[in-house]
Amino acid sequence: MHELSLTQSIVDICLQHGEGKRVTVVVLEIGDLSGVVPDAVEFCFDACSRGTLLEGARLVIERIPARGVCHDCRAEFSLGTYFDPCPSCGGFSHAVISGEELRVKELEVE
Repeated sequence: MHELSLTQSIVDICLQHGEGKRVTVVVLEIGDLSGVVPDAVEFCFDACSRGTLLEGARLVIERIPARGVCHDCRAEFSLGTYFDPCPSCGGFSHAVISGEELRVKELEVE
């Protein structure tokens, strides 16, 4: 489960940016194409934050929908997978414009 190491890194980032203060809320953005399972991060967060200034912090996960833009017709559209065709022209040449994110968006500290 790679979510455990990712969550430990998230906790480390929060501790670094919390500058020695107790963190009460952590807001994460997780994209639908990131390969990260939000429920697993939530499960791991309690274990990884135990005994730190993040212990007991509320974890808020914001899901970022996957979107792409077609290279052929320039249409923007929702993606379910990396391999979805453009719904406008049927082309498979597109760029992902959102949905791959995994970032600490916000911290609330005391």
